[in-house]
Order: sequence, then structure tokens, then C-alpha cells
Amino acid sequence: MNLLKAILKYAIPVVFLAAGLSLHAAQLSADASSAIPQAVQQLVAIDYHAMENSTSAMDLRARVMPPELKRFEDALKSSGLNENHDVEQLAFAIFREKEGDDKLSTVGIAQGQFPTQEILASFRKQKLKATLVRANKVYPLAKTGMVVCFVNPSTMVFGDSDAVSKALDARDSISPSLLANTAMLDAMKSVENQPLWSILNKKGTETMMKQILGEAGSAGNFDSVKKHLEASWYGMDFQHGVKFDLTISTGDSFASATLQSLLSAGLTLRKTSGTDAEKQALSATTISSAAGKLSIHFSTGDAQFNSLLESPLFRGVVR
Repeated sequence: MNLLKAILKYAIPVVFLAAGLSLHAAQLSADASSAIPQAVQQLVAIDYHAMENSTSAMDLRARVMPPELKRFEDALKSSGLNENHDVEQLAFAIFREKEGDDKLSTVGIAQGQFPTQEILASFRKQKLKATLVRANKVYPLAKTGMVVCFVNPSTMVFGDSDAVSKALDARDSISPSLLANTAMLDAMKSVENQPLWSILNKKGTETMMKQILGEAGSAGNFDSVKKHLEASWYGMDFQHGVKFDLTISTGDSFASATLQSLLSAGLTLRKTSGTDAEKQALSATTISSAAGKLSIHFSTGDAQFNSLLESPLFRGVVR
């Protein structure tokens, strides 16, 4: 149960912002990557270009949207953009100002061909004045509490003022950016050709695994492998049903095999007590390990996934 909850929790958020997924890849440009601080804990990217309708994605969007992501969607609209046409790729970076900090911040980075002159004219009409962060003009987004900066005609950075300021520091080389984070760049290579993907650093992976394992996450056998967690990444699409592939890198075959045993035991137990929809979903989940990597694969059709949305398991995820 916790396995599927974590899959849904980490895969759903950006789906709420899209009516469907593209057949193209959600690759980040160098400009976008440079605006992401180095100490990124999780990066999520989605391709908006040539979006196609998806029943499952639309059902997810209609049922629930987390308040923080609703703010991001409202911020996009307040910027004067049509998120379904002007935005080609959208990324969210959850980061720390520096490694070891407790506070997490989130910044959004949108890529596309933006009508910046029209948008700036709209800002002037609304009497929205820019503040300068060095040479960067940062505009408030009315009624959202967020700000936006067009770093060039094809890249915009938006979010809370402090988060955007930190992103601009990274882009202007005042502080290190994602381009200096070799571990996360290596993880990105495995999934950046997917229409929806995410990468997590060591801390993000540890947090995710604790949520996946639930009570087992505090057991001694998890503590023994926790130190081996390096990074994780997933890709997801809704083109033909729902497909999700998650890889967790441990760098140690024994650690990945131990995690496989913990997860497989939980799956087996849950299959005996869940609803029919939950049992079907769990049966569509496979877990394997090899060469220090744990792999989780989930695949189901639209009808089966829609049944899962009605189940107590899903309601427990979004409560």
C-alpha cells in the first residue's frame, strides 16, 4: 500500500498541471538548467508540446490539486501565458540554499516561445513594477504572491520571491547551479527523453523510501541500507494507459537486494487484504534489483487506473 502511495505521490503533482502528455521529451535547455540551484533535492519536468488528451490525466486533475501547485498554475495564468500553448516544457525544482539546510524552496522554470512584449505590456497596464536583481527584471504576479522573471524570450523563472532570487543567483553564477551537480546530471541522462520525469538526490531518495516502506522504514534492515542510497529517477506517461518506472541507485548489490526483499514482502502482504482495485494495481507492480539498482515498474490500463482512483488507497494518498 505504501509502495503505491509513494508512486502516486511522487508522480501525480505535475500531472495536475497538464491535460495530457506529449510524445516528445521534456528536456531542459542549458538556460533552464543553469537557473536551478546546485543543492536540488527533486526536479520534475513535463513536456507540454503537442499535448494530447488523456482520460487518466484529466481524471487526476479533476479530483484533486495540491494547494501549492494550484498557486503555480494560477501564477502561470497571471503571467499572461496560455500554459497549453505558450509553454513547451515546465519544470519544478525543490532545493536547499545549500547542502545541509533544513529549509526547502520550490521554483518553477517554463520553456517555450513567449510573447514577452505583450506580457510586459499587460504588466504595465496593471501597473506592476519590476524590481531589479542585478540586470534581471522581476515582476510581481497579481494575487498569487509570486514573481516572474523572463531571463530570455524562451525561458521564464517563477515562484516565491526568495526562491526566484536564489534561482537567478545560480543562473548568474553567483552560486553554483545544477550544471555543477554531476550526480543529478547523471541521473537526468537516464530519463530526460521521457515526456514526464523526475530525479531525486540522496536526501530526496531517502525521504521517498521512508514513505514507501512505512513502518518498515524505521527497521534496522532499512537503516543498514539507507547509507547506500545515492539517487533515484522515474519516468511516467499516459499514452497507452498509465506506465511508471522508478530506479533507485544504491551502488551496492546487497543494499538493492535488501530493499527488494522489503518491498516485495510488503506487496505480498497487501495483495491479501486490499480491495479488488488495489489488488489489481499491486499485481501490475513489479520489483527487481541488479547491479546496485532497484527497479519498480507499474503499468495498467485507463479503466483499471480509473477504478484505482475510486479506491480507499487513492483517497488515502490525496487526503
